[in-house]
Amino acid sequence: MKSINQFLFRRIDNAQLVVFRVFYGILVCCEAFGAIATGWVRRTFIEPKFTFNFIGFEWLQPLPGDGMYYYFVVMGIFGILITLGYKYRFSAFAFAFMWSGVYLMQKTSYNNHYYLLMLLAFIMGLLPAHKNLSLDASRNPKIKKDWMHNWVRWLIIAQLFIVYTYASVAKLYADWLDFSIIELLMKGKKEYWLIGELLQEKWLHKAVAVFGILFDLLVIPALLWKPTRKVAFGFSIFFHLFNSYVFRIGIFPYLSLAFCVFFFDAQTIRNVFLKKKNADIPSKLGFPSGYKWITGAISIYLVIQLLLPLRHYTFEDDVLWTEEGHRLSWRMMLRTRSGYTHFKVVNKATKDTTSVDLDDYLTKKQRRKTGSYPDYIWQFAQRLKKEYAKKGEDVSVFVTSRVKVNAGKYHTLIDPNTDLAAVPWKHFSHHDWILPRENEKSNPKK
Repeated sequence: MKSINQFLFRRIDNAQLVVFRVFYGILVCCEAFGAIATGWVRRTFIEPKFTFNFIGFEWLQPLPGDGMYYYFVVMGIFGILITLGYKYRFSAFAFAFMWSGVYLMQKTSYNNHYYLLMLLAFIMGLLPAHKNLSLDASRNPKIKKDWMHNWVRWLIIAQLFIVYTYASVAKLYADWLDFSIIELLMKGKKEYWLIGELLQEKWLHKAVAVFGILFDLLVIPALLWKPTRKVAFGFSIFFHLFNSYVFRIGIFPYLSLAFCVFFFDAQTIRNVFLKKKNADIPSKLGFPSGYKWITGAISIYLVIQLLLPLRHYTFEDDVLWTEEGHRLSWRMMLRTRSGYTHFKVVNKATKDTTSVDLDDYLTKKQRRKTGSYPDYIWQFAQRLKKEYAKKGEDVSVFVTSRVKVNAGKYHTLIDPNTDLAAVPWKHFSHHDWILPRENEKSNPKK
């Protein structure tokens, strides 16, 4: 244990961290203001009559009127303050809590990268990223340091290793290995300028599939090993710029490139980005006060991060079908879902039946999600129950749903005899009203 602590609390140059803080601040600022400029805030928070929260966070609602525009402006300002290193702790944690609100109050635009940004935002709030190259250090020279403890760098690297490794392993399934999911993902990109037709080529689908697995599996070790570092960095530039253009996933590709500063030698980073070319690192050995708590907290956090992506194995049936355990697991770009769902509301007293027109309640994107995702279907059933309760009616909600995953066939997803308004949501066990997927060969395609 002593040798582990000596490794974690060895003092190293902090050039990597302070330079990353600047990149991080710029990127989250772009994320916030870009969400307004591209209409993402309007489509996600302003236009919908209600949002699909993460279940259990129904109390977390978007601000009324134009409130969410102001919300994102404030986040963008915090991004600027993070970049400048001004009131850093407050700015970093304020952004972290506000971004967590964005993440939890809606999931129609769910993205694994949003989850990673939420984790990173809290991690950055805890790290001493303002000890140099910051207004805080300029205003208070007593806090200025050229060093940090080794655990800071390795916590970031460990988090990235978990993300990329699980992303690689998750791709080792039939629809990725036969390239069919790649073909589906590329179909909607035929009109892309310059490369649209190229994206439809079978050989490119094979290349993307193989490269995706190998890149995710090997990029972190390759960046850590000096002989392969520059080559890995070159592949990273190509991979992330390709993803940025083809999949339009916001700041994540550029955030991933910014992470590369943690893999290059600190002196190299200092020479490129900082005026002071030599770091002043005290040679004094010894552990800081509370070091055992720091070691324990890091250990617990990383164990949680290792276990969360595996929780879908504790549920029945395939996660690609049930979606149970899919989120928070780094299962990225693995499936497409489509389907059609019919909601029937039955008045318990009069037995009158009403067919629900989804257009009366949902946006186009919300309708797509409610057409094929079990948790959206359950949440909408709960919404209908509340809507009718306001009119003084006690109702049951029954659902007929046919869904297909990737290029598969349509199967019945929801038990049509289950009153979804009456069943509770279970976070840690399988829902029996999600029916098992039928045998693909025996079920004719509709």
